[in-house]
Formats: sequence, structure tokens, C-alpha cells
Amino acid sequence: MKLLLVVTLLWREALCGSPSVQIGGLFPRGADQEYSAFRIGMVQFGMADFRLTPHIDNLEVANSFAVTNCFCSQFSRGVYAIFGFYDKKSVNTITSFCETLHVSFITPSFPAEGMNQFVLQMRPDIKGPLVSLVEYYKWERFAYLYDSDRGLSTLQVILDTAAEKKWVVTAINVGNLKDERKDEAYRSLFQDLEIRKERRIILDCEQDKVKDIMEQVITIGRHVKGYHYIIANLGFVDGDLSKIQYGGANVSGFQIVDFDDPVVAKFDQRWEALEEKEYPGADARIRYTSALTYDAVHVMTEAFRFLHKQRIDMSRRGNSGDCLANPAVPWAQGVEIERALKQVRVDGLTGTIQFDQYGKRINYSVTVMELKPTGPVKIGYWNEVDKMVVTKSDIYPNDTMGMENKTVIVSTILEAPYVMMKKNSELFEDNDRYEGYCVDLAAEIAKHCGIRYQLRIVGDGKYGARDAETKIWNGMVGELVYGKADIAVAPLTITLVREEVIDFSKPFMSLGISIMIKKPQKSKPGVFSFLDPLAYEIWMCIVFAYIGVSVVLFLVSRFSPYEWTLEEPEDGAMPLTTESNNEFGIFNSLWFSLGAFMRQGCDISPRSLSGRIVGGVWWFFTLIIISSYTANLAAFLTVERMVSPIESAEDLAKQTEIAYGTLDSGSTKEFFRRSKIALFDKMWQYMKSAEPSPFVKKTSEGVLRVRKSKGKYAYLLESTMNEYIEQRKPCDTMKVGGNLDSKGYGIATPKGSPLRNAVNLAVLKLNEQGLLDKLKNKWWYDKGECGSGGGESKEKTSALSLSNVAGVFYILVGGLGLAMMVALVEFCYKSRAEAKKMKMKFTDAMRSKARLSITGSTGENGRVPVAYLRPGLPMSLSMTDLS
Repeated sequence: MKLLLVVTLLWREALCGSPSVQIGGLFPRGADQEYSAFRIGMVQFGMADFRLTPHIDNLEVANSFAVTNCFCSQFSRGVYAIFGFYDKKSVNTITSFCETLHVSFITPSFPAEGMNQFVLQMRPDIKGPLVSLVEYYKWERFAYLYDSDRGLSTLQVILDTAAEKKWVVTAINVGNLKDERKDEAYRSLFQDLEIRKERRIILDCEQDKVKDIMEQVITIGRHVKGYHYIIANLGFVDGDLSKIQYGGANVSGFQIVDFDDPVVAKFDQRWEALEEKEYPGADARIRYTSALTYDAVHVMTEAFRFLHKQRIDMSRRGNSGDCLANPAVPWAQGVEIERALKQVRVDGLTGTIQFDQYGKRINYSVTVMELKPTGPVKIGYWNEVDKMVVTKSDIYPNDTMGMENKTVIVSTILEAPYVMMKKNSELFEDNDRYEGYCVDLAAEIAKHCGIRYQLRIVGDGKYGARDAETKIWNGMVGELVYGKADIAVAPLTITLVREEVIDFSKPFMSLGISIMIKKPQKSKPGVFSFLDPLAYEIWMCIVFAYIGVSVVLFLVSRFSPYEWTLEEPEDGAMPLTTESNNEFGIFNSLWFSLGAFMRQGCDISPRSLSGRIVGGVWWFFTLIIISSYTANLAAFLTVERMVSPIESAEDLAKQTEIAYGTLDSGSTKEFFRRSKIALFDKMWQYMKSAEPSPFVKKTSEGVLRVRKSKGKYAYLLESTMNEYIEQRKPCDTMKVGGNLDSKGYGIATPKGSPLRNAVNLAVLKLNEQGLLDKLKNKWWYDKGECGSGGGESKEKTSALSLSNVAGVFYILVGGLGLAMMVALVEFCYKSRAEAKKMKMKFTDAMRSKARLSITGSTGENGRVPVAYLRPGLPMSLSMTDLS
């Protein structure tokens, strides 16, 4: 706050009463930090007896019409010089106006081609340092990516030098790529360069474009050992190099602002004290373009102070009008100002500032930088006299380091049964603290490769995925990409996006995505479980068949004469009637069919051929049905079945009651995110929008969520892990359905790692020896806690309990009760008929029938005997007399 107050007071003082020089300023939109540096310079170098008064315009520097309009506006205001920026499209417009009107233009933009008398280039030419650095690295073949908006002068020097020294240069213009497809274009470009084995690349672009290119370089894994990049601008430390810092690739460049210089360090302290609201961009370290802007103010102040002391007349009387006048009227004092500017020699933030007669920087020094795992490091400098001077010899080696005397860092993740802490791990050290499938696998691979290794658990506990916003890889993949580990031995799925940035061995385990749910409670057979062996439809068909057979039997018996008989009287008595009798009435037909179905027979049977055909086919039908029923009855009564609410991914997708999710930052999540299959895309849309989030940070968290959700959460994970957890106590999870895809686990190494081939051969050898299968059996099934039958013995499940057959007893009791009720109805009905016939009271009839039922009767089963006339008896004999 104190510094801000001082700056404000100085600015106010500068505006009051002191001699003023009008200065124009043309700033592109978005150049906030450069404008802040311009304002600070105005205050810093302003004096009580002399001041610069700026007139600022913000514009689109690529628009020649806007540049012309602003330049003429500045000229009409009577400015003595103009500070500003240009690009390839507007540079010719500005230089033309300057030459015509004799107005000096001071710029930090890229050096313009040709000889421009009234243009002062604050930015030093990078051609010399770039050629010297290429010669130092002894490159003979490389790709040169340039931005055509900066001009082609540097490219021309590179091509001329290449022709002289017989270099092979692949020049590619990246300045015309459309913004909406630039990422895809960059990836395609580097993939083409990889095909051509171009691994040495010069990036002659501004910092924002270098940032975009480097993000895609990291995305496709071209930032590892074996690759070398030279950033051909003067702000090596201005960009964010943290993403590429640990990849292993050589990255070199140049720095015009030396932050170790006392002048820069003093300014840096003042810069950090500024408030960002008042001075946009002050919250970040000053960029080289902002430093050039600050130095430009210094140069203008010194030049006009010199002219002021020399009392040179710089009035603009008479020619401060239209810049487009024809003929043009140049400013008479413009040459004096141009000479004064070129004669300035000061020490600024960008070193010694001095110009030649053409307004180009001379006697400047550029720091040569390289990116190390610890950050940017100075390795030397370049100047016009000494050329390339190396002050540090620990530059990146081009040859691959050997692994014989190196302890290899093996990144892994705590995930049972792959890597687990021993129960008494505190008693051990280093690798002996761990156990599991991958621990044994790492030991076998180290034995085959002849290396020493150290297991290291990944810091963030993730497998590895790229952040959509920052483009940074996390987890084990990130440790390999950024050089924090040499190899990853873990259940790491081989995927396309990972293969682009790291290398995988042959799969050491095959698997697929599967569904884990909480094991449902075993459902005991219901009361009427004896009906389960046959489907509902079959039972209904049996009922209709029973009725149909009974009706057919009744009809054929009615129409067949062989079913009609005369009932013969006993003891030769004459029958009371001559009518025929048919035993197969409708009720007897139903009784015959029921007896045959129940395998019990009946006291009557058909006499006719048609009736016997009906009976025969019915017996055959019941034989098959009863046999099939009996065969399935035992299984349905003795086995307690588990009814799962989910059987497949289709079941999950078409419901919302049961939530489902995957591991965050893993290949399973990536599979659903990238899938074009309608089913999986539907599942991804649900998971992405579900609240609370169905994603979990660790597999153990997902398993715990399945166990505690009471069947309302399903977890999607690799089948191998699903099978392992199913074998662990409390044995309450299960795998349902088949695998959703097919993939494999591989051992990962950084791109270009010398371990890749050795590890690959080791995996193949272990597979051929059967050791991989042996390790899986050891950690999955030999150490299982649930058994193959789910933990319950077969003897228990084979015993029948009362609940299994309770329905049969219910039907028996119900049938007996129904029979008693029917008997009571028959008793009452018969008593009423007797009372009406005998003309007696109903109660007396019931009492008589009850006495008869208790003491017995002459007829069998309560039937009234049929009256027969014996010879010699009179016809008037009543039925009562016979009893």
C-alpha cells in the first residue's frame, strides 16, 4: 500500500506544471501486464522538471484498418513518438506511416524485416542465439515449427544455414491453424513427426502458442526421454513448465530477463508489492514482453530528456493534422527524435540497451536455459562477441542411462490382493513390508531383468487419468509421465489414452468390467413351493386338460351304446324299471379323471373302445406330467435359492432404484465415458448426473458402499477384483452377469525406457512357465475365505423342514374341512327332503337322520336301498314296510 501511495503521488506530481511530451500508446486487447509495466515506467522515470504524457488506444493489432485509424488519431493529437505492438498483418502499415510522417515507433514486437529508419526494435534478434544452440547440440536433422504471424526472417536464416551445413530441416507452419481444431491438429502433426522419427523440434512461436503445443505434446506422450525441444523465444521461464518438467525430454530455450541481476531483482520486489486490482498482471512474474515495454519507456524518457536539455525545438505547429494528407507532410523534428532515440544507451531489465543505425538491438546478451527435473537452469549465455558460451556442463545426455547400478523406483498401489501391508509390517523395512500378487510379480521380474528395485506406493492413491481442464496426469501414470517412477507394477489396465503417454508390456492378466452387488438373502421355499416345479401356465393347462378330458369322457360315454346297461336285481328279483343305466355321468367322469391323475384309480372304468381311448391318452399324459413334476420337486423343496434383482448391465440401465458407479480416475470410468454403445452411453449419462455421486475414490470404498447400501448400489469394477472380493469375508458380495468388455493388466514404463523390452520378455517367460496362473491361484483361491459353495455345507441344504411341505398339510386340512362342510350340507339337504316327503317337521327329520347316522342304516354309505318286488308281494307295499 505504501508503494501504491508513492506511485500515485508521483503520477499526480508528474501531471502538474512540468514540461510535457505527448507519447502515443497502441496496446492490443489482453495485454494487461504490458500496460501495467508501461504505467509503472511512466511513473518510475518521470521527473519533476520533465514528464511524458501518454495517449493510449486499445485495438486489435491484426486489423490494419483499426491500426490506421488509431495511428492517425495519435498523430493528430500531436504525439512526438508512438509505443505499440504489431503483427504480420499490420507491420507494413505502421512502418509505412512512420517512414512517411517521420514519426518514431518503439515496439517490443518481433523484429520487422528490412531496414526501417523510424522503427526501434526493443526485442533482440533471436537468429544468432538459435543457430548457435543448434550447432552446439550438433543437430543435423530436426523439425522447425514456426508461426507465420511473426514473419519468416528467422526461418530464412535457419534454411540458409541448413543448406550451408547440410542439415535436414522439416519446416512446418503452425500459425494458420483454426482455434476450434488446433488441439487435434497439433496431435496429428506430432504423430506424423513420430512416424518420420523427428524427435528434435524447434518451436518458433509466442508463449501462448508454445503452451498449447506443449499440452498436446504431454497428451500424446512426446515429452519423455529421447525427445528434445528448443523454444525459440526470449521468455523461457514465462510459461508453465511444471507439466513437462518430469517427463524426461530435453527442453532448451532463451531468457532475456535475468532475475538474478540486481537491477531486475530490485524491480521485482517493487513489482510484487503492487496490487493486482490497480495493476492487472502484477500478481504474476513479469514477462519478457512486459520487461521490454518497461525498458521502452526508459529509452523514450532518456531520449526526450536529452532533447529537452539541448533545447531543441520539437513543436508540432503546422503539421499536426491529417496523416492521410496528399501529399504527406513529414514532421521536420522527427529525424532529430529518431536520432536521439537511437543514441540512448542504458541498462534495463533486458540487459544493455543499445541500437544500431537501423533501430535494432546490439551488444545484448541472452541467457541459455535448460529444463531440469528441479526446474529451469542456466547452462550458459550468448552474445554477439563470444557467441555460445557454456557455463555448466551437466546438460542432458543424449544416450540412455544404464540400469545396472541404479535402484529402480517401482510405483504401485495398495489394492488387495495385488499389494497389501503385512500384518506386522512395522517389523520389516522397504519391500519386505508388502505382500500380494504384484509384490511377488515385481520380485520375479526383477530377478529376470537383473535389477534392484524399491516399491513405492503412489501418493494420491489413483491409477492414472488425465484431468480434463489442466491436462495433467495423476496417479501411477502421472508418476511415469513426469519422471517420478521408472516402472509401475500394479493392476493397471492397458488403454489407448494411457498407451499414448506410456508403454505397456504384454498383459499379465486378462479380465473385463463386471458388476458387483450385495448378495441377496436366500429365499426359503414358500408354503406352496410344491407348485414351483411346474410353471403357472402348465398348471392352468393341466386344469383345462382335466376338465376337457372329463367332458369328452362324459360325451363319448353318452353316445357309446356299450356304456349303457340294465341294472340286474338281486336274488332274481324283477327290476322296478326297464330303463338303461350309464355310470359315466358328469360327476363320475370328473372323479375318474381325478383318480387317474392322482395315480389312485377308480371303482368304475369305461367299457366302450372310445372311452378306453380317452382313458389311455389321459393316463399317458398324467404319467409324463407326474414324472416331470416328481423329478423337479426335490430340488425346489431342498434348495434355498437367491433371487438377484440385477442379472446384467441391461437390468441396471433400465432402472433407477439401484444406483451404480465406478472408480474415479480409472480405466472403467474412462471406458463408459468414451463408449459409443447406446447401453453404456446411457449408463454413463446416469452416472455423470446422479446425486450423490456414484463414483468412489478407492475400490475398498466402493465395496463398502455395496455392503452398506442394502442392495441399492452396484459397483462396476474389474472381474478379477470382483472375484477376489467375493471370496473374502463376510462373503456378502457377488458377481452378476458376464463381463462388459475384454482387456488386460500390463506393466507400465515411461516412453523410451530401457526397461521396456526386458520387462516384456520377463512377462512372456513367466506366462509360459505357468507362474502367472500359479500366483493367481495362490492369492485368489488358495487364500479364499468363503469356499466354493458359499460357505454352507450340502448336508444342511438336503434336509427337509416343516416349512418346505407346510402347504401339503394345509391342503390336507383344508380338504378335510371341506369334506365335513359338504357332508353337513348333504345332511341338511337330505333331512329337508325327508321332512317334506314324510310331512314331518324339519327338526324331527334331522333328529331321525342323526340317530340313523349314529346307529347305522340298512343302506351302505347312507344310500336308500332300491326297492325290488318279490314274487307274491302286493304292489301296494310301501317303502317303509320294506325297511
